[in-house]
Amino acid sequence: MELKRLIDVAAGRTPADLVLRGGTIVNVFSGELLPGDVAIVGDRIAGIGAYDGREVVDVSGQFVSPGLIDAHVHIESSMLAVPEFARLVSACGTTAVITDPHEIANVMGTEGIRYMLAASKYCPIHVYVMASSCVPASRFESAGAELDALDLEPLLGDRWVLGLAEMMNYPGVVHGDPDCLAKLEMMGDRPMDGHAPGLSGRDLCAYVATGIGSDHECTGLEEAREKLRHGLAIMIREGSQARNLEALLPLVNPQNLDRFMFCTDDKDVDDLLQQGQIDHMLRMAVAGGLDPVHAIRLATINPARYFGLRHLGAVAPGRLASLALFDDLTSFRVRRVYSAGRLVAEDGRSVVSAAESRPQVLRSTINVKWLEPEQFAVPAPSSEPCRVHVIEVLEDRIDTERSIETITPRDGHLEADPQRDLARIAVIERHRAEGNIGHAFVRGFGLQHGAIASSVGHDSHNLVVVGTNALDMYTAAVHLVKIRGGFCVARDGQTLADVPLPVAGLMSTAGPEELSGQLQRLHAAAADLGGRLRRPFMALSFLTLSVIGKLKITDQGLVDVDAFELIPLTADT
Repeated sequence: MELKRLIDVAAGRTPADLVLRGGTIVNVFSGELLPGDVAIVGDRIAGIGAYDGREVVDVSGQFVSPGLIDAHVHIESSMLAVPEFARLVSACGTTAVITDPHEIANVMGTEGIRYMLAASKYCPIHVYVMASSCVPASRFESAGAELDALDLEPLLGDRWVLGLAEMMNYPGVVHGDPDCLAKLEMMGDRPMDGHAPGLSGRDLCAYVATGIGSDHECTGLEEAREKLRHGLAIMIREGSQARNLEALLPLVNPQNLDRFMFCTDDKDVDDLLQQGQIDHMLRMAVAGGLDPVHAIRLATINPARYFGLRHLGAVAPGRLASLALFDDLTSFRVRRVYSAGRLVAEDGRSVVSAAESRPQVLRSTINVKWLEPEQFAVPAPSSEPCRVHVIEVLEDRIDTERSIETITPRDGHLEADPQRDLARIAVIERHRAEGNIGHAFVRGFGLQHGAIASSVGHDSHNLVVVGTNALDMYTAAVHLVKIRGGFCVARDGQTLADVPLPVAGLMSTAGPEELSGQLQRLHAAAADLGGRLRRPFMALSFLTLSVIGKLKITDQGLVDVDAFELIPLTADT
């Protein structure tokens, strides 16, 4: 598009390519709702007011909003390949996402990040990338790659790479770890996202002093208030496992409004289909008392400014014509979505063919040393009852509590005890066939029989299995190897249901509805084992996240997150 043509259309000398006529414009600069036409030429907005165009679309009665922006998302957590994810969220009014490809980076390193960039090229939305900062997340897990500052530097030459993704190793930052500091210093003035659950006081000062600009891990009002006072932008998160909007919304007011953004972080395909994405957060925020225009600002201009995306986030001359049209500002029902001037969704469905995307081929990433059933048995240290550490799963949380239980050995082994909701958990290294297997006990799944298993295990994504007996745990783990990664449910040595995720063991090649059907059958099979969690596989995937407390498990063993050290399975008397 020529600049002269844009000026001529804006000045009314030349008709626009497209005019959206008769709608109410959501002006995120002035905070007003204003009647007016939106004139579009090529991929840009030429003007707002009264215009003529070669094509005129009557949008009377509709609200013309900037396209929504997800400020922080791991696309891999949707379990959809990038083009399918983009088609699905575009129908929710989203026209841009800022993704941290942290999951696939832990599996494949920069090869995985470049795969995500390549897969994003022909999508109906803008997909921006933040360079993954913590691969692996900690020294207590075996990842498929290690990325230092020199590995990340070449990525910064790509215009779709904006800055540094969530710095999860906040202890490393606070204590001056050279690798962490090298990555931070390399970024210069680029945006750098934070990830510091529970950090406060002088340690928080040290973290913020590095130039890190945001945090999406606040779960309580006082934590968010302190971080806000220290200069961090607060990303309010509403995902599948971590949901913080209701807790944090009372902190938002007209004086600090520009310091907040909306994000989903980790949201699976079922929740995307049933709830929506950022539009779901708009509905929740307005129902919670936030002014609708203020809510839209958190989903548009605020993330655009934070990430330096000056062409996005507003309905104004010169901005990209990335727009979401809503029936009202309560239900936020999406009528039409334009991305860079192109209609990409209408009446809640994508109008972009899946055939427009260009498939990207990836090698298999499941490389597990030969397994035997006896590897899933835990020998008892003696014939006497012993005390063991127990991971306590929390519904809709990614952190855990911890406890100690006494177990009486049977036939020389420590076994699960379904009556006390004590299950076994094992994490199997799957990147280099090193043979590492970490063992522990977990409470909260409710399993009375069988086992469930996943190749999605944040952040290194080793195989993780929870079960009531060694045979079913072995059966589930072997099945995941056969299908190149995914989820499965096993009982009595047989696989009852599975969901193949052959793209790095993280993403499906199926469309949203087909994948959702597979997941529904999977969850039903898990429930038949006695499982009681709403999203058992999402909960399972976070039990290996060794940087968020209190007790986690990796292929190297139990991790005391608060002390940031490995501890034995059995507790000291």
